[in-house]
Amino acid sequence: MPGTASLPRRSQFLFFIVLAAFLALLAFGPLSEATWIESAFSSSLVLAGVVLLALLARRWIFALALPTVVFGGLLIASIMKFHYLTTPLMAPDLVYFVNRDLLDVALHYPPILVAVIAAAIAIPALLVLAWRWDRPRFLAGMAQPRRRYARIAGTLAILVVLALTLWPRGPFAGVFEKGMWQAMNDKSYLTDFITSFYQTQVVIPAFARDEDSDMVWTQGVTDNPPSCVKTASACGSSSARAAGRNELPDIVAVLEESTFDPAMIKVCTRADVCKRKMFVSDGRTRAHGPLTVHVWGGGTWTSEFALMTGLNHLSFGDAGLYAPYNLAPRVNFTLPRILHAAGYRAIAIYPMSGDFINARNAYKNYGFDAFYDGKDYGLSWESSDNDLFQVFNQIYDKEKQVYAKQPLFVMMLTLRQHGPHMTPLKKLPAPYDKPLFPGKFAPKSLDEWMNLNFGNYLQRLEGSDIAMAALEKKLLDADRPVLLFHFGDHQPSFDGAMRALDKSLPAADGDPNFITYYMLKTNYKPARQYGEREMDLSFAPSLILDVAGVKKDAFFQANALMRERCDGFYLNCRKNEVLDSYQNYVFYQLGALHE
Repeated sequence: MPGTASLPRRSQFLFFIVLAAFLALLAFGPLSEATWIESAFSSSLVLAGVVLLALLARRWIFALALPTVVFGGLLIASIMKFHYLTTPLMAPDLVYFVNRDLLDVALHYPPILVAVIAAAIAIPALLVLAWRWDRPRFLAGMAQPRRRYARIAGTLAILVVLALTLWPRGPFAGVFEKGMWQAMNDKSYLTDFITSFYQTQVVIPAFARDEDSDMVWTQGVTDNPPSCVKTASACGSSSARAAGRNELPDIVAVLEESTFDPAMIKVCTRADVCKRKMFVSDGRTRAHGPLTVHVWGGGTWTSEFALMTGLNHLSFGDAGLYAPYNLAPRVNFTLPRILHAAGYRAIAIYPMSGDFINARNAYKNYGFDAFYDGKDYGLSWESSDNDLFQVFNQIYDKEKQVYAKQPLFVMMLTLRQHGPHMTPLKKLPAPYDKPLFPGKFAPKSLDEWMNLNFGNYLQRLEGSDIAMAALEKKLLDADRPVLLFHFGDHQPSFDGAMRALDKSLPAADGDPNFITYYMLKTNYKPARQYGEREMDLSFAPSLILDVAGVKKDAFFQANALMRERCDGFYLNCRKNEVLDSYQNYVFYQLGALHE
C-alpha cells in the first residue's frame, strides 16, 4: 500500500499482520464458496468494503482490518455453528439466537465459549490499534479540493457497486435464488448469510378487496362442542358417556419421513412389497386418504410447521422455507397451545439433535412443554422406526406415570426413510436383494437407478409397517382413549428421479408429486367419522381437534370450515372467493402472525 515505508515499525508490523489476515479471509471465505458466482459475489462485497472504508477514513490498515474482522467473524461463526449445530449462520440467528440461547450453547461447547470471549477482547483491541497506529495516507498526493471530489465520486461509485451486488435482480441474481436446503449444506458461508436477509423476509398474503366479507368463519356449539373433561357434565361421544368416561384422549402424531403409499406408483403391483397395512383403513380408522403436502424431496420442517399451525409456508413467499426461524416465533395460534389450554401436556420427540434447523427453539415457540433430543437417546440418521418407537415407549410410559391425570400430546418424527436410498441391493434381505421391477423403467440407466432407490425405499417401508403395527397395538389396545395420527411429510427425491414415475391418482388430487398419505385412528368412537378423503396438511390440526373432542379457538374453527368448504384443498382451492375470505379473516382479522 502507498506510503507503508513511512510508517513507524509497529505500524508496518500491524499492517502485514492485517494484510495476511485479509488474504486468509479471501482464501478461506470467498474463494472457497461452492460456485464461481458465489465467490464473485462475496469477493465483490469484501473488496468494495475495503475501498469504501479507504475512501472514508483514508487509513489503509483500518480499511483492511474492519472488513477482515466483520467478514472473518461471520465466516468463523458460521463454520463453528455448522460444525456444532449442523446449520450455518443465517440472518434470523441475529434475532433468535444472539440472546440467552447463545450463552446456553456456548456453555455446552467450550470451544465456542472460548471463541466468543476471545473475539469480545481481540476485535475491539485490533480495531483501535488499526485506527491509532495508522495515518490518513490514501490520496495524500492530491491537493485538498481534488482529493475531496475524488473521495465523493469514489464513494458514490462504490455505493452503486454495493447496491447492484446486493440487488436480488442484479448481476448476482443467481445467488438469491438458491433453495434453503442447498443453502444449509453447500458451505458457501458468506453468501448464504448475506442472501438470507433477503430470503427470510416474511410477506403476509395481500388483502383481497373483492372477497365476500359476509362469509362467516365461526362455528356453533354443535360443530365445536365443549372439550371433554372429567366433570359431571356430559360431552364427547355417546359411547364415551355411556362408559362414564368424559376424558380427553392422548394424541400421538407421527411424521413419517419421506413416506408415501407405494401403491400409487403404477408399476408397483406386487402385493408382497407394495401393499402395507399402515396405509389400509380398518375398524379403528376415523379419517384417511391422500395428503397434499407443500414440499417435495425435502423440507420436513415446513411439514412440521403446517401441522403445528394450520398454515402453509408457501403463503409467505420464499421466506416460508425458513419457518423454524422466522415464522415459528411469530405465530399466534398453534395446535400445542390450544391443547395446552384444554389441559394437555405437549411433548416432542426429535430423532436427531434439537439444534438442527432451529428445531428446539421452534418447538418451544409452537408451545411444547418438553423437547426430547434424539441424540440423548442414541438416535441417529440410521435409526429405524422401531428404534424411535422404543424411545417413545420409554418416554411415554414415564410421562404417564408423572402426569397421570393429564392428557398427553406427543409429536415425533421418524428418520430412516431419509435419503439417500442407495444401499447396494445385494446387501438387502430378500426379496429386496434383486431388482423388483426389472425393465419397467426406461431408459436402462433410469431402470437401474429406480430399482436401486425404490428397492431401498420398499425395504425400509417394511420396517416402518412392522413398527407402526406395534405402536398401534400399544396405544389403541390401551384402556385409555387414544388418537393416533401418522402421515408422510413429503415424497423422497431419489435424486430427482421420483418425478419421472407414473403415478395413479385421481386428477382432482392436484400435482401428484406433492401427495403422500395420512391415517387417523382412535380406540373410541368420535362424534363424527370422516372416512376417506383428500386433505391438505394445513387442515390436519383442526381434524385432530374435532376427532379428539377438543373445543377449537377462532382460528381452528375457521380452519375446520375451510377444510369443509374447499373439500380438503387450501391454496389450490378452486373456490377463489372462499380462499380470499378465509385468508382475509385469519391474517387481517384474527392476526395469525404478529411482528
